[in-house]
Amino acid sequence: MCYNTHMEIYWDNLQNAGWAGCEEMLSALIKRGLAYVKAPKNSEISISFVTAEEIRALNKQYRDKDEPTDVLSFAFTQPDEWDDSLPSTMLGDIIICTDIAREQAGTYGHTLGRELGFLTVHGLLHLAGYDHLTEEDETEMRAAQREILGELK
Repeated sequence: MCYNTHMEIYWDNLQNAGWAGCEEMLSALIKRGLAYVKAPKNSEISISFVTAEEIRALNKQYRDKDEPTDVLSFAFTQPDEWDDSLPSTMLGDIIICTDIAREQAGTYGHTLGRELGFLTVHGLLHLAGYDHLTEEDETEMRAAQREILGELK
């Protein structure tokens, strides 16, 4: 899949742990994901790594759910507003809880890096308008996740 793009990723490791050594892999997944969703050529994304308590507070504030979650996405620009003629398009924020990612990696028997990759792709797909509220939507989102993650293993 060829995708000529300039992407800007703003990394913010608020807990100074978790994603060390994964930046290259996560960047490759984001680039592949941007191609898959046909994002604007000059896309920008912010990714933050936070603790369970930090993501719980965000989940409560923005989703009225007083519990931690693994990933939250906040879209700044909706896919129907994406425009390649603009100098850049800030797609939004992806916030990943490394505490929960670490737990899930253990539960599923894979590495923390693999779990962070999955959560990054999952968050990116939410920025692109994918969701999993219905069975049909979930099937479509899972297929997109497999396609993006599959080639990079």
